[in-house]
Amino acid sequence: MSAALQIAGVARAPKTTRGEKTLRRLLDAAAEEFGSRGFHQASITSITQRAVVAQGTFYTYFDSKEALFRALVNDLGEVVRAWVTERLWPAPNFLSSEGQRVQLFIEFVRSHKNLYNIILEAHLVAPDVYRAYSTGFANAYLERLDAAVANGEITPGNNWDRAWALVGISASLGLQYGIWDEERSTADAARSILDMVENGLKTSSGHA
Repeated sequence: MSAALQIAGVARAPKTTRGEKTLRRLLDAAAEEFGSRGFHQASITSITQRAVVAQGTFYTYFDSKEALFRALVNDLGEVVRAWVTERLWPAPNFLSSEGQRVQLFIEFVRSHKNLYNIILEAHLVAPDVYRAYSTGFANAYLERLDAAVANGEITPGNNWDRAWALVGISASLGLQYGIWDEERSTADAARSILDMVENGLKTSSGHA
């Protein structure tokens, strides 16, 4: 089974390439259904119709609509990180790379609004899965922060707290400039927040 389909929440993992493709169709159809209609209005019937599979096939992989939703949120964490990573360009240092990631995350939200709606709804429908989704991003930040400290690119500090702060920044900017305000340049938004991360909020004299 491919790494992309090693998803928590799948009741029975596919054993064949055909099964993997069927599971992927169900996940993609679920993303469309949940993203456009929300969890409570979405139906298994509509999902299987979108996926062009028999309704009985659904229960080969999932026990319920909630189980599919939970698996989808788990999958989306990998989808987002892969989408951003594939589009990164060479960066001279940690801060430049993080600026790129913020910009690309906003661009992801703009081009995948339905998927981001699912992530936002997960906070209410499956809070433990939402927490795991967010923790996955925090762990990725922590790894990069630790490497940057080791390389002398940033000052030592509590990198776990820093990681969660960066998760919060990205999530908020994704909502503001990915959903609410699409007129703002993603590059400008990323530069603005990167300046705050790099230089802080104090004046050059050290006074707040």
